[in-house]
Amino acid sequence: MKKTLLLIPIVAILSACGSTKDAYERRADNERERQERYVEKAIDKAPKWMTQPPVSNSAVYEAGTAVSADFSMADHKAKADAYGKICMAAGGSASQRTKIYRTDSERASTEMSEMAMRTSCDRVDLTGVEIKEIKRVSEGTRFRTYVLVALPTGDANILRRAKEEAKQREFAQNRADKAFKELDN
Repeated sequence: MKKTLLLIPIVAILSACGSTKDAYERRADNERERQERYVEKAIDKAPKWMTQPPVSNSAVYEAGTAVSADFSMADHKAKADAYGKICMAAGGSASQRTKIYRTDSERASTEMSEMAMRTSCDRVDLTGVEIKEIKRVSEGTRFRTYVLVALPTGDANILRRAKEEAKQREFAQNRADKAFKELDN
């Protein structure tokens, strides 16, 4: 019985010494650690093709990623990211405006940023672009989507070739009608 009574004060002293942070500091630490885990998970769960897209002589590959509280929105934003990159890789243009304000103090750093981007593929025909792979992971209460897209080039792009052939047939038909009318005159 005496042994039990001696252990209680020792345990109380040890637990008091190990707990120098109050509940709010622990809450803040837990939140920082949670955010770090989300970032680490996004990197760890990212497929290899996210940072090293495949290389091909007959296709252009690009990857995109996005996060959202809505499943479909995460997919949509990731595809838009990848399509914008593939447009640029194929010779398209983009207009981008970014505003960043950052303030640093001894104990904290605050950043506010805003980005608006318009990708225009006026000169680039993205017919035939394909989603090669898509991966989705949870990120807390949000969805993260990774997407890999490919734009076949040259003869490998069957859809673009069919589109061009259809245009040529339409042009030939229109020209044939005009040519016969010219002959009749």
